[in-house]
Amino acid sequence: MLRITIHDNLESLTFQLEGRLAGGLVREVEECRQRTLAGRREKAVRFDLAGVTFIDDAGKAYLAAMYRQGAKLVAYDCLTKAIVAEISRDPIGTAGLPRAKAKASRY
Repeated sequence: MLRITIHDNLESLTFQLEGRLAGGLVREVEECRQRTLAGRREKAVRFDLAGVTFIDDAGKAYLAAMYRQGAKLVAYDCLTKAIVAEISRDPIGTAGLPRAKAKASRY
């Protein structure tokens, strides 16, 4: 099961994902993203992975594709930080976090 919540503000469009990002659910996320972005002016896209409990190879490939297209991947736990670090080649301690939070997490 996967829940997708969309947060639309002036600066960005955030897709908050909760549950498993795997198999056919990856297609659901992409269809939701395409429907949401259709006819809108371009905004920064973010994927909030705080509530994600599992990511399979299809989920990893999707996140990597979104990252290459400029999406920001935000992770807070060990699993998602490691995946975001692998995709973005950032150190695990700072993977996906805004700079201010990343600095604070090093101490």
